[in-house]
Amino acid sequence: MSIVQGYCKAVTSLNRWLAVLASLLVFIMVAVISYEVVARYFFDAPTVWALELSTLLLGPYFMLAGPYLLHTAGHVNVDILYGKLSAKAAAIVDTGIYPVIGLIACVLIYQSIPVAVNSIESGETSFSSWNPAIWPAKTLIPVAFTLLLLQSIAETLQAIVRIRTGGGSVS
Repeated sequence: MSIVQGYCKAVTSLNRWLAVLASLLVFIMVAVISYEVVARYFFDAPTVWALELSTLLLGPYFMLAGPYLLHTAGHVNVDILYGKLSAKAAAIVDTGIYPVIGLIACVLIYQSIPVAVNSIESGETSFSSWNPAIWPAKTLIPVAFTLLLLQSIAETLQAIVRIRTGGGSVS
């Protein structure tokens, strides 16, 4: 296995593992919202925390699943055009698209690090009646964009390999 293949496999495996872990948050969100519905409509006792907790869990869910979604091509794509391309032409297009995603991730990392640091240093909370700490969610933002950057690099490298091999798949 080459260094490039090892890098791509390691990054994709990490992002797959994190996406699976993040997807488990859906079960917690469903349980929390279900509890809120029962408490509110059957016992006339709404909670102050359920909606906010489910919102705080939604962030990590989509932020940690995003980099693996990039690998599986589950994101929005213009399949009408992309699907008509040969495998090699699609790989050439990918070598242009994935670096742009990486560049956007770099900008978002750069912009989100000071926000996360400030949030950690101040022990930021939500200012609601429940008032949970929100610095963990804000800290996750640059982490998730770093994972997206690493995955975009892996996808770019795989596209380059596909070009060199005539468009065949890369493992």
